[in-house]
Amino acid sequence: MEVTCLLLLALIPFHCRGQGVYAPAQAQIMHAGQACVVKEDNISERVYTIREGDTLVLQCLVTGHPRPQVRWTKTAGSASDKFQETSVFNETLRIERIARTQGGRYYCKAENGVGVPAIKSIRVDVQYLDEPVLTVHQTVSDVRGNFYQEKTVFLRCTVNSNPPARFIWKRGSDTLSHSQDNGVDIYEPLYTQGETKVLKLKNLRPQDYASYTCQVSVRNVCGIPDKAVTFQLTNTTAPPALKLSVNETLVVNPGENVTVQCLLTGGDPLPQLQWSHGPGPLPLGALAQGGTLSIPSVQARDSGYYNCTATNNVGNPAKKTVNLLVRSMKNATFQITPDVIKESENIQLGQDLKLSCHVDAVPQEKVTYQWFKNGKPARMSKRLLVTRNDPELPAVTSSLELIDLHFSDYGTYLCVASFPGAPVPDLSVEVNISSETVPPTISVPKGRAVVTVREGSPAELQCEVRGKPRPPVLWSRVDKEAALLPSGLPLEETSDGKLRLERVSRDMSGTYRCQTARYNGFNVRPREAQVQLNVQFPPEVEPGSQDVRQALGRPVLLRCSLLRGSPQRIASAVWRFKGQLLPPPPAVPVAAEAPDHSELRLDAVTRESSGSYECSVSNDVGSAACLFQVSAKAYSPEFYFDTPNPTRSHKLSKNYSYVLQWTQREPDAVDPVLNYRLSVRQLNQHNALVKAIPVRRVEKGQLLEYILTDLRVPHSYEVRLTPYTTFGAGDMASRIIHYTEPISSPSLSDNTCHFEDEKICGYTQDLTDNFDWTRQNALTQNPKRSPNTGPPTDISGTPEGYYMFIETSRPRELGDRARLVSPLYNASAKFYCVSFFYHMYGKHIGSLNLLVRSRNKGALDTHAWSLSGNKGNVWQQAHVPINPSGPFQIIFEGVRGSGYLGDIAIDDVTLKKGECPRKQMDPNKVVVMPGSAAPRQPLLQLWGPVAAFLLALQR
Repeated sequence: MEVTCLLLLALIPFHCRGQGVYAPAQAQIMHAGQACVVKEDNISERVYTIREGDTLVLQCLVTGHPRPQVRWTKTAGSASDKFQETSVFNETLRIERIARTQGGRYYCKAENGVGVPAIKSIRVDVQYLDEPVLTVHQTVSDVRGNFYQEKTVFLRCTVNSNPPARFIWKRGSDTLSHSQDNGVDIYEPLYTQGETKVLKLKNLRPQDYASYTCQVSVRNVCGIPDKAVTFQLTNTTAPPALKLSVNETLVVNPGENVTVQCLLTGGDPLPQLQWSHGPGPLPLGALAQGGTLSIPSVQARDSGYYNCTATNNVGNPAKKTVNLLVRSMKNATFQITPDVIKESENIQLGQDLKLSCHVDAVPQEKVTYQWFKNGKPARMSKRLLVTRNDPELPAVTSSLELIDLHFSDYGTYLCVASFPGAPVPDLSVEVNISSETVPPTISVPKGRAVVTVREGSPAELQCEVRGKPRPPVLWSRVDKEAALLPSGLPLEETSDGKLRLERVSRDMSGTYRCQTARYNGFNVRPREAQVQLNVQFPPEVEPGSQDVRQALGRPVLLRCSLLRGSPQRIASAVWRFKGQLLPPPPAVPVAAEAPDHSELRLDAVTRESSGSYECSVSNDVGSAACLFQVSAKAYSPEFYFDTPNPTRSHKLSKNYSYVLQWTQREPDAVDPVLNYRLSVRQLNQHNALVKAIPVRRVEKGQLLEYILTDLRVPHSYEVRLTPYTTFGAGDMASRIIHYTEPISSPSLSDNTCHFEDEKICGYTQDLTDNFDWTRQNALTQNPKRSPNTGPPTDISGTPEGYYMFIETSRPRELGDRARLVSPLYNASAKFYCVSFFYHMYGKHIGSLNLLVRSRNKGALDTHAWSLSGNKGNVWQQAHVPINPSGPFQIIFEGVRGSGYLGDIAIDDVTLKKGECPRKQMDPNKVVVMPGSAAPRQPLLQLWGPVAAFLLALQR
């Protein structure tokens, strides 16, 4: 009941405005995160600077009616930054722990369907400073013959940073520069990665052997501290040097344990050793300790290059590489090549014939081949030649050539590949040459040239190969737009000529090619055939879902169209209303083309005919449905968010009013709106106040207005608004309204600042004082605060009300000052009156001063009012006349007294044109704090009518 009473709404006649309320979207980007600085650069571009690792918060403030939708996008970032490939549909963009790659230009696009979209952008500059890297290089050049040498040392310092870093070189604790030391040269080299500064020590001297520090700085931008790296240069400083315990190419057998040592032969400081493998990481089980690399039970997959690298930041890193080859053989294949000279594709007596044998091996050049005929070694002769490395075949291939083929040459030929003396199994391949050895042919079995399957089912494409020997079949796609097979490969081999596909999809439809391979068969032009795959899939329809609004008594035509499907035709269409089957629509004539849509006509929209309609369309494979929601319901209202100063504060009562404005979306689509149902509920409360708002004829674009009253400061409320027509309730719209304290305009605002909003009416803390004013209320104040000082509540006496105060406990000292500065006002009158409430209660109260800062010719502060000492546990009001000569600000200055019992507070500040009231208000009749001895009569008078109203409601 208490909440209901607090949500009193006065039925104030609302106002209507004519057409023209609809406005295109406008946008403005604001920052609310941990920005270091927001500045305008030389091309008038807004640049938002943030430190790497901080939180980026950008807000796109929009205006326009209807309320625009906001979309964030990004460009000009790293290619790895995925944000540029996506969008964020929210007025606030938030990126936690922003990385350097996320810098770039961020765009806010706001659109509401009226006019062109509004696009604003801001450039985000992410700043960082990495640890610097210092490397030392030295050169020795002969001068004046061989009896004199000049040694020059370069100390190169490199760092990645944004903005560019500043470098400082130090020898010991002394800063180095050109002018102070002729033996020193400092410069920036060309063509370097990152930012680099080189310290050159010319003709090295004894004093140059010292400790050198490279200090880098981005000048404390974004609070990034300086970083430094130090190097000790001695007369023994030298780059690393290495040697290996094995040859650079190491051939081993599978299963062996491999150990390689990388030995340091030089380097000062002591270099660091590291092993790496290319490609990929070190094998599982490999152990790298210092310069020793151990690989237990090495396998063929462990072959590759192993790199040992030594670094000590002197000179270039030393690197030694071991090419580890683990003996292996696989994939034994053969080819039969008929007489090449006569371009024959058949084996014929009297012509030449070549048999080729190949294995994939590591190391490839160490493979040996042996040929056997009918189980016996083949003997070389004028008609039988064995060759190696045929240029027309893969590397290290053995060929057996038969010159002038005789009948006696028919037989079984065996090719055996081996690694002599190595425990690697031999690989062999057998070829039979006879009158039955014929080249292959390929064809598609009868009835298998076209394969039709449903989406999601398995499919099998088949080609038959005849011939002896029968080679494997290679499958590929014919369609240019689909170059890859479903497996993701451009070519797939099958031994039985069948390509098996699991769970086919519609994009697998098309033509597939099967062809004979040139290996394990005749080395002739491939034979090929084609298979067509048709994948049938259910229909896709539009609209998937549609909201149909129409006035009562008017007709409606519902249409469900087939977009795509296989087969591309409607076999049947079934209509349902609220799940109940409807009579079928008129049939399409037989002579007509296959239908691609189905229609249902409603002669008149009624309450009984309103509801959900479903059209289920089938194409013999599956079905899809169009959904229609037909009704005469009114569309939702569209709240107007651009109301100027919708919040109106009430002095002393801590209540406020809110001007609620809206338009009706498409009011002519249905019957006229008769009234609106308004529901207002305080957030975190359950009870809501409901009221009906009658209206007359509502036109499109007409701005409707209603004033919500007696809302409690600083609470927020949920407002729901529902239109009603003769049909009944329409679509509801809801929004949250927040209390916002009015911010004074540059000229002047007569609004009272209650400090209920975090923006505190545009007041700011002075950066030149000793400490700050604090905004708090009875709920947020420190429960362990000092007793007998400071106010328990704000001037309204409610625990939720806020006020500004100075906390005088430690570490504050006598005379410390806190200043609260108002916005800048343009003087448009001769006299002004500053009114405010103050609370000065405590044993050690210092002073409260009101100053006026004139901005006419520079900033000049003058005292306008001052008060010191304990004034009791009451809020009292002051009226201070001022007469500024130009633009001005007012400043509340709190001065700490001699002890911690000296908290001072202010509340309800008002600035008005004109003179102040002549008669000051009696402090004891203003507001009395709970627990004090002062009279409470004003509070009883205030709550008397409210109590009577509560009793009336309870009846």
